[in-house]
Amino acid sequence: MQLHYLIREPYDKKTYNPVLLLLHGYGSNEEDLFSFADELPKDYYIISVRAPYSLMTGSYAWYAINFDADEKRFSDLNQARQSRDLLAEFIDEIIKSYPIDPKQVTLIGFSQGCILSYAIAVSYPEKVQRVVAMSGYFNPEIAIDEFEQNPLNELQIFASHGSADQVVPVEWARKAAPILKELGVQIEYKEYPVGHGVAPQNFFDFKNWLEKTKLA
Repeated sequence: MQLHYLIREPYDKKTYNPVLLLLHGYGSNEEDLFSFADELPKDYYIISVRAPYSLMTGSYAWYAINFDADEKRFSDLNQARQSRDLLAEFIDEIIKSYPIDPKQVTLIGFSQGCILSYAIAVSYPEKVQRVVAMSGYFNPEIAIDEFEQNPLNELQIFASHGSADQVVPVEWARKAAPILKELGVQIEYKEYPVGHGVAPQNFFDFKNWLEKTKLA
């Protein structure tokens, strides 16, 4: 596989198990979100992926960003689209390599990983059924052309953001729900009184959401 990853196999193995794919933020690595793998449901494969662009030792990015820019010029769109498709291929590879249910693929993305998760899900809804989108925003320019034509009514998203986020303004995050609902996506959006991070209540809420939206 082209991307480096960490894996926790399910404690309760069935013929096919669901998977949670963890996508870290800018400047972090695959060990970040994987640190709470043991707090996640026991019957899932937990796979945490390292972004392809190295910034420095132990620090990676899905694409370059310009911290001084506004929402429109914030991202290197070509690199972002390359990472989008690299992850779409990665989903196919892990389904071939492990007994994963292709109808139970969930992305959990934080910050830049969240932005990418949105783009992958709306671009390839046949590969991704659910997204936990934390501390990021929806950038339609990273999605494939004419993604609006995709059948998106089965896609379910739990989106959350810190109301005091100093890295990704909460105003950017708030735009996702109305746009995606218009396209038929089932999206739940919550805010927490924190900065650029995952509040304990946020973690608790998205775990409950995973349970509530899981296929029988």
